[in-house]
Amino acid sequence: MNPSWLESAVFYQIYPQSFCDSNGDGIGDLPGIISKLDYLQALGVNAIWINPCFESPFQDAGYDISDYYRIAPRYGTNADARQLFTEARNRGFHVLLDLVPGHTSNAHPWFQASCKHQPNEYSDWYLWTDSGWTWEIPGLRLISGYAERDACYAANFFYFQPALNYGFADPDPRYPWQQSVDAPGPQTVRRKLREIMEFWLVMGCSGFRVDMAASLVKNDPGWRETTNLWREIRAWLDRDYPESALVSEWSHPAAAIQAGFHGDFLLPFGSAGYASLFRKSRPGGAGSDPYGFSFFDPAGHGNIRQFLDEYESLYQEIKGRGLICLTTGNHDIAPRLGTDRTADDLEMCFLFLLSMPGAPFIYYGDEIGMRTLEGLPSKEGGLSRTGSRTPMQWTGGPAAGFSSAPVEKLYLPIDPAPGFPNVALQESDPHSLLHRVRRMIALRRAHPALWASADFQTVYGESGKYPLVFRRSASGETLLVGLNPAHDPVSICFSQPFTGERSMEIQTLYGIQQGLTVESDGLRLSLPGISGGVYSLGREK
Repeated sequence: MNPSWLESAVFYQIYPQSFCDSNGDGIGDLPGIISKLDYLQALGVNAIWINPCFESPFQDAGYDISDYYRIAPRYGTNADARQLFTEARNRGFHVLLDLVPGHTSNAHPWFQASCKHQPNEYSDWYLWTDSGWTWEIPGLRLISGYAERDACYAANFFYFQPALNYGFADPDPRYPWQQSVDAPGPQTVRRKLREIMEFWLVMGCSGFRVDMAASLVKNDPGWRETTNLWREIRAWLDRDYPESALVSEWSHPAAAIQAGFHGDFLLPFGSAGYASLFRKSRPGGAGSDPYGFSFFDPAGHGNIRQFLDEYESLYQEIKGRGLICLTTGNHDIAPRLGTDRTADDLEMCFLFLLSMPGAPFIYYGDEIGMRTLEGLPSKEGGLSRTGSRTPMQWTGGPAAGFSSAPVEKLYLPIDPAPGFPNVALQESDPHSLLHRVRRMIALRRAHPALWASADFQTVYGESGKYPLVFRRSASGETLLVGLNPAHDPVSICFSQPFTGERSMEIQTLYGIQQGLTVESDGLRLSLPGISGGVYSLGREK
């Protein structure tokens, strides 16, 4: 069973260094997050995911951890984390921390001890070859010449992120240093992972988003042993922390749910279907794709089947067992959703995401249409992603209300465009994207037919055509969602997408009034360009 609160969860992702700076040092922090909980409550979200906030050299924005048990001083203290969990809980929020189980920083004391020539208790906590001249092994990224130990270590991502040793599913007999998953080193690391998780669960977090969740056990065809590892973790959580959630960065929901995760993301670098929705951008524009347009592009040249053919199969495979998590974007995705899109365009994107099954995730600032800043130098390993990690824009002005620090000391620069998107500007405009997103979140949370596990069925989704129409239903209520993100108006007629006796009092819950009407042979949906609606078809008698 999934934690009960996931059913109505709407998540908000916070990149802590860019959200709100409380002490004027130019970097966001946990007290800054606490100060904005009322804003998040007004937005309507009820769950938060915070990117890594643990002690780190910050060569990879905190995904290079040097102490799993301590909040990074630039963000505050463990006491601040405890207060954040308490304040969030008092407002009905659940907080997921970002768990990085596959690697540490090379500055971590565990790794520094593991580098020693003399064997010690940490020697087998990381993946080491048996020679400093073993430079190339298929499937591993080996780093040579770093340690006094006569060996190369495997890096999980960047060179400074040594892989923790969870063993090999199929150790290669040619390499005796490849340990099985039940060897003492891998078993110790597995116990440490549980200790880390329990430390933060006891403090008050509600679970974890798990970074690179599929990367733990090496040489693991079909993720056999990685699946067994996460199933053990899930069984422990079900027993001791049943309301705690695990959401994976796997982008393979069938595998992730099978492995015990409550939810898994579809991401553009793992799902061609998801990428076809938003990030096959206009040819020649930011993030342009030479192979076509996204479906949510006003030109109207997208193909919704690229998404539906993938999604419908996944949905049927994991239905009733876990959640597919769709997101507006995240810290790894460029460009931001708001880049090259108008508020009307973005409304259609949000209406889709907030009406689909699973748990939706909103990347900070997407609710006001923040844009990627192109051409920034890499910051803390951000590389091409850096421009999607700029400070939250709360007000107008040089520092956008993010910090009291001089602009040259900000973590990253603010959007330099005149009238850049910001919360204060949109708060005063009832037709702003911010207000529209609030109304859509309120609609989702008010109707169980839009919740995570409510039934989903495509009503109209044709190759190369518009609109997209789908049905959501639960507790005797049926809702129809129609979306036309293209410039041209559309009108289609279809048979009634339900069975059984039902009153036919169509009610517009959001969007185009009277866009859905009853005709002699079924229902007609008529939508102007770049518009949509959510319609109640009544309740079963």
